[in-house]
Amino acid sequence: MDLLKPLVALLAIVNPIGVIPFFIHFTQTLSPRERRRTIRTSAMAAFFVIAVSALAGLKIIEFFGISIASFQVGGGMLLLISALQMLNAQPAESKPGDMTEGQQKAGAGASIAVVPLTIPLLTGPATISTMVIYAQRTSHWWELAVLVGYGVVVALATYLAFSAAGRIASLLGRTGIDVMTRLMGLILAALAVEIMADGLVKLFPVLDSPLRG
Repeated sequence: MDLLKPLVALLAIVNPIGVIPFFIHFTQTLSPRERRRTIRTSAMAAFFVIAVSALAGLKIIEFFGISIASFQVGGGMLLLISALQMLNAQPAESKPGDMTEGQQKAGAGASIAVVPLTIPLLTGPATISTMVIYAQRTSHWWELAVLVGYGVVVALATYLAFSAAGRIASLLGRTGIDVMTRLMGLILAALAVEIMADGLVKLFPVLDSPLRG
């Protein structure tokens, strides 16, 4: 197995630089300390998803009887919900209730680090399926160890990219962030529809018949 191909594929699919606009949006109401914790949690969660996918992804999927197509539909729905909130320039994790502002911020930072920043924006169905495919092609334990090591590379790239997001936000200002938020929300909505459509076609091949007919 060519051990460079998995790394190239991972960096292209995860693309932490492309997720920076979403990171700015989801963390704009957090304090610097909470934002740093979110960055660390996202990086560690990205490594965890990649490592688990490489070592036990196929077995986990088979155990629960879940297909990659099901991941695509579920992840697409989650992305679409976030996109609708972004189109209104609203914080994705804002929740009504009796919580204080500080509690809301802490809760948002704890949740958005994993969902939706890490799953599915950074490491979605494409990342999981890629690791499962390359893990199937390994024939030695050290090749699996290399795949897990690539998770460290992705985690480091995520940490560095998100750490630079603050400087980008200061350059754009509030108005610029709102404009970018709505634009990225529109793009995210289109991406969510494509992900769900691809998953639905895999789950129900008959849906693809009219397109080919």
